[in-house]
Amino acid sequence: MDVTAMGFYALVCGCLGLLAPRLERIWLRFGVAALVGIVAAATLPVVRATFGI
Repeated sequence: MDVTAMGFYALVCGCLGLLAPRLERIWLRFGVAALVGIVAAATLPVVRATFGI
């Protein structure tokens, strides 16, 4: 796996982990996690292009 992608997703998942305990319902946590994953996957190419990685 690419080190840049691994670091980016680790950062995104870490931030999501900080938020997750505050979400009470499992489906709400799942929905937020899915949305964050989609946004992270869509954002990574932009971040890579911006930083020239």
